[in-house]
Amino acid sequence: MTTFRFDVIETPLGQVTVVVDGETLRAVDFEDNQDRMKALLGRHYGDVELVQSPNKLEATMRIAAYFDGEFSAIEKLATATNGTEFQKNVWDVLRTIPAGESRSYQWLANRVGNPKASRAVGMANGANPISIVVPCHRVIGADGRLTGYGGGIERKSWLLRHEKGGQWDHGGPQKPGINVLAMDRPSATPS
Repeated sequence: MTTFRFDVIETPLGQVTVVVDGETLRAVDFEDNQDRMKALLGRHYGDVELVQSPNKLEATMRIAAYFDGEFSAIEKLATATNGTEFQKNVWDVLRTIPAGESRSYQWLANRVGNPKASRAVGMANGANPISIVVPCHRVIGADGRLTGYGGGIERKSWLLRHEKGGQWDHGGPQKPGINVLAMDRPSATPS
């Protein structure tokens, strides 16, 4: 059995659970997604025991700083997963998308070297156990619409707005179904 420490942080989006192995981040998910998080941990590591950390974790403090607007606080956090090589490649590329910007699944498929793999990229995104830090919320549909997110579309929208300083270029909050490429074409479709 694998044992990981965990901590819980209050955020504007609800409680977030942070799971570490030493100082290496293994999972981050919203409290109401505990079943999903435990399933992903089980898929990646087999039998897992989660033990509450007696002290605040470094990762927890950095994620708190992210929610306070210090987006670079999470950029250097060490992460580790036991996904497939393809998944790990997708998750590595996700970490290259700057805060405040979004990319399409097609862009991500191109970056991992398989332009026909946008659906597989979407599946890898859905299997990402390290929400927020491995920023799968920054990936949107080819038409610029917000698409699936394990934490829910409303949270994805909030995270994208948060990283943009609270609003999109059109001056209002993002709503599911609104085309973000039309509003923010330069950051959504880089060359």
